[in-house]
Amino acid sequence: MNKTFFFSLMLWLCFLIFPSILALATSESELTSLTRELLKSAREPEFFDWLKQTRRKLHEYPELAFEEYNTSQVIRSELDSLGIEYKWPIAKTGLVGSIGSGVQPWFGLRADMDALPIQELVEWEHKSKINGQMHACGHDAHVTMLLGAAKLLQRKKDKLKGTVKLVFQPGEEGHAGAYHMLKEGALDNFQAIFGLHVAPDMPVGSIASKPGVMAAASARFSVVIKGKGGHAARPQDTRDPVLAASFAILALQHLISREKDPLEPRVLSVGFVAGGRAGNVIPETVKFGGTIRSLTTEGLNHLMTRIKEVVENQAAVHRCTASVDFMEETLKPYPATVNDEAMYEHAKRVGEVLLGKSNVQKMEAFMGAEDFSFYAQKMKAAFFVIGVQNENDNSIKRLHSPYFFLNEEVLPVGAALHAAVAISYLDAQAVETH
Repeated sequence: MNKTFFFSLMLWLCFLIFPSILALATSESELTSLTRELLKSAREPEFFDWLKQTRRKLHEYPELAFEEYNTSQVIRSELDSLGIEYKWPIAKTGLVGSIGSGVQPWFGLRADMDALPIQELVEWEHKSKINGQMHACGHDAHVTMLLGAAKLLQRKKDKLKGTVKLVFQPGEEGHAGAYHMLKEGALDNFQAIFGLHVAPDMPVGSIASKPGVMAAASARFSVVIKGKGGHAARPQDTRDPVLAASFAILALQHLISREKDPLEPRVLSVGFVAGGRAGNVIPETVKFGGTIRSLTTEGLNHLMTRIKEVVENQAAVHRCTASVDFMEETLKPYPATVNDEAMYEHAKRVGEVLLGKSNVQKMEAFMGAEDFSFYAQKMKAAFFVIGVQNENDNSIKRLHSPYFFLNEEVLPVGAALHAAVAISYLDAQAVETH
C-alpha cells in the first residue's frame, strides 16, 4: 500500500471517528454527573420525607380500577404545587402531565395508580383505611416515584431538550387502563416511554429487565355449559352439564401438553367451577373459568380460538350447549410486553451509571402480565423492575399478598432513575438530530 495513501486514510479515519469517541466520553461524563446530582437531590432529608409522606398518604386510601379519584386528586395537588401543567381526566381518573417547552421529542414516564381488593394484614401506622382494599402491588410507590421524578425534572425544565410526559394511569390490575389511555389519544405523538415496577425479591438499589419479550400475554375466560337438569336417580332424563364440563376441563389441558411446542411457554389454568347445590340433583348449568398466558400474543390468540372449539365440541358430545366468554370488553386481554432493544439498552446504561453495573441484572421473561404492553405496541418502550426488599425481613412477601410491605428507601432511587432516563433520552435525541 502506498505510504501517502495509508497516512491519508488514517488521518481521514481519525477525523471521522475521534469526534464520536469524544462525544461518547463527554456524554458518559455528563451522564455520571447528572445521575449523581439527581440521586443526591432525591435523598436529601426534606425531599425524602416528602416522598415518604406522599406514599403513605396514597397507601392509606387505596382505590380500585377506575375509582382512583382520591389518588388522582393527590397527584393533581402535587403537580399544581410544582407548577406542572396536565390534562385530566383521561380514562375516568388518569392524567398526563407535561414538563418542558412542549416541543418534540415527547418522552413518557408511566405510573399505574390502582390498588387490589385485598384486606391488608400488615399492622403499621399507615395501614389501609379502606376495608378490603390494599396497595398490595406497590402502585402507591410507582405514583410516588413518578411524582418525585416530576419534582426533579421541573427544576431542570428550561434545560430539557424536548418534553417529558408524566403518565398517571388507572386500571392496570386486569382492566387494561393503558389501552383506554391510548384509545383516548392521551399518548399520541410520544416517541418512547419508560416504566418501573417494584420487585420484593430484589434489594433496594438494584434493577432488572431484558430486551425483547419480558412478560406474558394474558386473557381470562368464562364458560357456561347448559344441559337439562333432573333427579340424580334418573340420569337418562337429563343432559348432564357436570359431565360435559369435566370432559371439557380435561380436554383443555391437552392444548398445553399435546398441541404446543414444549419449548414455548404457555399456561392454561381453570380457577373456578360452579354447579348445583344438591347431591341428588343434576343441575341445569355449570360454570367454570380461568386464565391463559403465552409469551407471544399470537400464542394467546391461538389458545383463545382452540378453547372455544374444544369447549363447544365437548359440550355437543354430551348433548349440551356451551358459551365461551373472553370478557374482551370488561377485562381486555393483554398482549405480551416487549421491550424495544434500543430503549432497553438506554435505560440499562443509565441504571449502570446511577447504581453500578453489578446492580443492573438481566432477568428471564415471566408469565405474569402487564398492561404496559399496550404502550410497547405503539412506541419504543422499556419496562424495568426495581428492588424493594426489606433488609430485616428474611421472608419475602410477594406481590398481591396481604402481607406485602415495601422498603421506602426505593423511593428516591426510583425518582432519580425516572428523571435520569428521561433527560438523557432527550439529550441523546438532540445529538442524533443535529
